[in-house]
Amino acid sequence: MAGYRTDRLSEDIRRELISLIGGLKDPRVAGKMLTVVNVKVSSDLSYAKAYVSSMSGIEDAEEACAGLRSAAGFLRRELSNNLHLRKAPELSFAADDSVQKSMEMFEKLKERTDEN
Repeated sequence: MAGYRTDRLSEDIRRELISLIGGLKDPRVAGKMLTVVNVKVSSDLSYAKAYVSSMSGIEDAEEACAGLRSAAGFLRRELSNNLHLRKAPELSFAADDSVQKSMEMFEKLKERTDEN
């Protein structure tokens, strides 16, 4: 039963982070096509690691992660308020290139189907 709670909280945090990232004014984050691919919450709900991906590439995702780390306190407070958590998890961010890789695979598949 505890796994269900962490999975549900992970998804709620992912959804909230996506909406909060859009409102940040940090130049490392603002104006970039970012998405939170996954959020992993520890079993005691005190730590959460968010995997951030960019359509522009891994370099943009790494730069955005630096901006998100500086806004972690703000994001944590907003998560606590929006999700009505007594204690919001400590946030950490990691760059992820899964969106870019999936776009590359899509292009390869598209080229292959166009050949046939």
